[in-house]
Amino acid sequence: MLAAAAGAPQADSFRFVLLGDRTGEAQPGVFERVWQEAAAQNPAFVAGVGDTIEGLDDAAAEKQWQQIGETLKPYRQFSLYLAPGNHDVWSPLSEKLYRQYSLRALHYSFDYRQAHFVVLDNSRSDALPPEELQFLESDLAAHAAAAVKFVIFHRPSWILEVALDNPQFPLQQIARKYGVRYVISGHIHQILRGNLEGVTYLSMPSAGGHLRLSGRYEDGWFFGYAVVEVREKEAVFQFHELKSPYGQGRVTGLADWGKAGLVPK
Repeated sequence: MLAAAAGAPQADSFRFVLLGDRTGEAQPGVFERVWQEAAAQNPAFVAGVGDTIEGLDDAAAEKQWQQIGETLKPYRQFSLYLAPGNHDVWSPLSEKLYRQYSLRALHYSFDYRQAHFVVLDNSRSDALPPEELQFLESDLAAHAAAAVKFVIFHRPSWILEVALDNPQFPLQQIARKYGVRYVISGHIHQILRGNLEGVTYLSMPSAGGHLRLSGRYEDGWFFGYAVVEVREKEAVFQFHELKSPYGQGRVTGLADWGKAGLVPK
């Protein structure tokens, strides 16, 4: 289903694609269009924040993973680094199938050029379990020299603390200690951004999961993906709304979004 690991370093800049949730309540045709548009960006690899299948049913899960494999066949040249979402892992069997079809562990890390990525698992808990925080700290300590660090997991357990500008929670303390620049999640299908002590927290827009509440672009509800260009110790984000009929093709940057949607100009 997936391509081989990301290629060897060649320069100090590269771009990758970030995907939000495909499910729940996947909207027909959206995920396929996301991949068509994202592949045209020629990324080094693609990373996803979880909820790749509709899931929540042991009897249906394997067929759903097989269908995703068919959808992704044209894109085998791109390495795909998935995080487990609550629609992907909810039971022992679903965990086994996730490992089998994603070719990833529940938590893991990888390097690409000067960047280090840590993928965590909170598929069955709103909070990050203690063992995930332990893995994170151990992994970051072992990769302290990486120029830029990303942490990716599904449920935005940080969202209340960031909304309240409260840095006194374990994830933030670890991120600050080891110089993590970006913490990226999904689950809510809405783009929101906050910053605490130099750590950017981001929830991704939908890559196919239904749009909730107002459904308005200005409130952060749209179908799309992000292109991230890593330059030395920095990352530049561009959020691409899908083109018609799924959107208007608008492109925004990280600074355009805040804790409650678009930042007023």
